[in-house]
Amino acid sequence: MSSLPMVDLSSAGAARSIRTACLEHGFFYLVGHGVPEELGQRLARLSREFFAAPLEQKMSLRMELGGRAWRGYFRLGDELTSGRPDQKEGLYFGQELSEDHPEVRAGTPMHGRNLFPDFVPGLAETVLEYMQACERVGHALMQGIALSLDLPATYFSERYTGEPLCLFRTFHYPPHRATPEESWGVGEHTDYGVLTILRQDEVGGLQVKSPGGWIEAPPIPDSFVCNIGDMLDRMTGGLYKSTPHRVRNDSGRSRLSFPFFFDPNFRAEIRPIEGLGPIREDQQERWDGASVHQFQGSYGDYVLAKVSKVFPQLKVDAQL
Repeated sequence: MSSLPMVDLSSAGAARSIRTACLEHGFFYLVGHGVPEELGQRLARLSREFFAAPLEQKMSLRMELGGRAWRGYFRLGDELTSGRPDQKEGLYFGQELSEDHPEVRAGTPMHGRNLFPDFVPGLAETVLEYMQACERVGHALMQGIALSLDLPATYFSERYTGEPLCLFRTFHYPPHRATPEESWGVGEHTDYGVLTILRQDEVGGLQVKSPGGWIEAPPIPDSFVCNIGDMLDRMTGGLYKSTPHRVRNDSGRSRLSFPFFFDPNFRAEIRPIEGLGPIREDQQERWDGASVHQFQGSYGDYVLAKVSKVFPQLKVDAQL
């Protein structure tokens, strides 16, 4: 349990490997994913250019301007985990939806247009190309997860992810500061949806909670780190658990990470999968003391309740 397992998405045994990884860790490295390394390197180069810009320029994309779409830039310390400021800055993106999209016309939160910087040419096109590539990986992985549970390959796409809610972040973690209130780039947490597909740079700093304690998840070239979110935990009755993780940048250098969240449709009602046995409740052990198995409602209900704690003022500004 001292290191995360590896899954080759292109192999015939991918579903079996996914099952083992989900049962043991809830985290795994993914290779054979088909996303060009050049695309990831281009994304990193342009993101570094953005984060190196003066704060005044970056604030021209501040999240308050994104309104209900929940897009844009946040400063170092603006995002909270368990009420504590994270030591990172970042850009929030989502699916690029026009004003005449039904969900945008309806004012549905987390749907709309992105805020892209005109002072970093090429970043907008690169982000959208990267998101499209990761969405393809998400669909393929969910087929593998379905097969790993002895379900039809289309189980999740027919119920939850045929039209997924796809969210993407670019994060910059400055070198670690030693004061207690600034100990973590991001504190212990689990992700909200079904699946996270993470690209790291070469710096490292991601830690995953295993049965034996916290372990490092160092970057491996041309791989993603993937993990289960709370909604897959709920769907599987705790058979596949969402695993806590955190980030601490002790490298002395800046760190970039690029999490892509492949989540259920905003309006999808989340229900347990029948036939997987009794619910494995872990509320007492969870980092937040919450129970994903007692939750009732749509994914939109769940994710809005979570993100409004991450950005309390934005909740007020966006009237959510």
